[in-house]
Amino acid sequence: MARTKIQKKEIIDKLGQIMADAKSLVFVNVHGLKVSDATAMRRKLKTDATGLFVAKKTLTARALADQQYQGSMPELAGELALAYGPDLVAPARGVYEFQNKFKGQVTIMGGVFEGKYMSQEEMTAIAAIPPQKTLYGMFVNVINSPIQGLVMALDQIAKKQQPAA
Repeated sequence: MARTKIQKKEIIDKLGQIMADAKSLVFVNVHGLKVSDATAMRRKLKTDATGLFVAKKTLTARALADQQYQGSMPELAGELALAYGPDLVAPARGVYEFQNKFKGQVTIMGGVFEGKYMSQEEMTAIAAIPPQKTLYGMFVNVINSPIQGLVMALDQIAKKQQPAA
C-alpha cells in the first residue's frame, strides 16, 4: 500500500532524529532476509543499545541530504536498513556478526562515522575493532608483559645463586 505524504514526512522526520542522535550509522542491505531472522537481528542489536530501522532509499536519501556529513555517500543498492546507536563501533560490529551468519542476505554497504561517509571496506574495518573491555584487557597485558619478564628473570637469577643441595 502506498504511503501518504504525511506518512513519508513522519518517516523522514524519524530518520532525521535517528541521524541526529546516533554517533554512527551503518547502511545495511537486507535483501532476502526472512522476517524471523530480521527480528532476531533486531533483538541482538538491541542488547548492544543499537537500533535497526528499515526505510525506502528515497526517503533515507532525503533525510541524509538534510545532514551535514562530509565526503560522498556510498551507493545504496538493494533493500536498505540503518543500524544506529550511541556507541561508535557497536552498530558496525553487530551488523558484521549477522553479515557472517546470513551470508548474502545481510551486507554492510557503508555508513557514517564521526560525521563522515565511509565506504563498505572502511565500515567493515571499523566492525573488526574489538569491544572496549577486550581493548582494556589487551592494554593491561601489554603493561604487564615487561613486569612479568622482569620477575621471571629475577627468579632465574635467584635459582642460580642458591647453593645446590
